[in-house]
Amino acid sequence: DLIAPEDMAVTVTHSGYIKRNPVSLYRSQHRGGKGVKGVTNIEEDFVSDLYVASTLDTFLFFTNYGKVFWRKVYQLPLVGRTARGKAIVNLLELTEGEKVAAILPVTDFEDEQDTKTIMMVTKYGRVKKTSLKEFNRPLRKGKRALTINEGDEIITAHMLRGNDTVFMISRDGMSIRFHESDVRPMGRIAAGVRGINLKGDDFVVGANVLREDSIKTVLVVTANGYGKRSQAGDYRIQRRGGKGIMAIKKSDRNGDVIGAKVVDDNYEVILIADSGKMIRMPLDTVRVIGRTTQGVRLINLEENEGVVGMDVVEVDPNEDQDSDEPLDE
Repeated sequence: DLIAPEDMAVTVTHSGYIKRNPVSLYRSQHRGGKGVKGVTNIEEDFVSDLYVASTLDTFLFFTNYGKVFWRKVYQLPLVGRTARGKAIVNLLELTEGEKVAAILPVTDFEDEQDTKTIMMVTKYGRVKKTSLKEFNRPLRKGKRALTINEGDEIITAHMLRGNDTVFMISRDGMSIRFHESDVRPMGRIAAGVRGINLKGDDFVVGANVLREDSIKTVLVVTANGYGKRSQAGDYRIQRRGGKGIMAIKKSDRNGDVIGAKVVDDNYEVILIADSGKMIRMPLDTVRVIGRTTQGVRLINLEENEGVVGMDVVEVDPNEDQDSDEPLDE
């Protein structure tokens, strides 16, 4: 059957559920409206990503094991507006221990200028840039996107548009920012090159894309519940493969870095503790401070409790705030 093009709102939850609904279900509202509930919070889950895409668009799913899977938007589960959707692990043919590390929506694989590339980043600091065109021949069972060294894994992937910089941060608080042109395009099977030179048993916990002239801030979060925002400009552009510079002053007080995101005042951060406790807070309450500081307390933790996950969501002024009540139970 022919699939009619229709705009869909595709939501992905933090715990890995995905669904689609027609955009028409989310009615336009005047400023100050209460909004329309898009998914019911189930235990400690929440919507972490929202994409508006045509039924004919393609979603690329990159896994920690270095594979990429394709699914058309019309192949994603169509369920009720407040339902959570279907577990991605059941949508794709994943092996034991394999999980999705990144999802990238694509409208057109044919880039006439050949400037669109995909940058993959691994736990042990390798990066690989591959032309988007390399991913235009899908296999339902997936294809190799990156050759992984033993013990390593993909932690994220991002779409680049020819003039971006890549920001990487490690557990020990070291970071590097380099121009994407420092990484030459490679084929799908290649293993990539060194993005950051890590010391000892350090490893990468996050990577983001920054425009060269970005006025956004970088949010860094640590295991002991501390966090800080610093201007993107505080992270000077360096050559790929170096040791980088300090992104946060790590100490026994604030603990290991668990993640970092590029944000502005229109975002909220969600922190998840190993006890299951969750807190959601607006980022305009976290002041911007220097790069080499220890940060401020974001969440009060009990003894032997630690932050194990973080995510950010862009604030929707029409969002029904009542739907967020279960988040800090």
